[in-house]
Amino acid sequence: MQAAPVRATAIPSLTDAFRGVESLLMSGARRNAWSAVLEDRRRAKDRVETEHVLEAAATRTPQAT
Repeated sequence: MQAAPVRATAIPSLTDAFRGVESLLMSGARRNAWSAVLEDRRRAKDRVETEHVLEAAATRTPQAT
């Protein structure tokens, strides 16, 4: 009669648990960071467009009425 094979399952260590929690938290942080990058890009684009409009208005000659 053969003995049943022994399966060794590793018990997660405290370090592994901390790494798992850190991974979850950092995935949210990455998403928040990317949202901030996109928002900064949008604001920069708006700033450039506003600058162009202001420059165009400043160089425009007043029309006689």
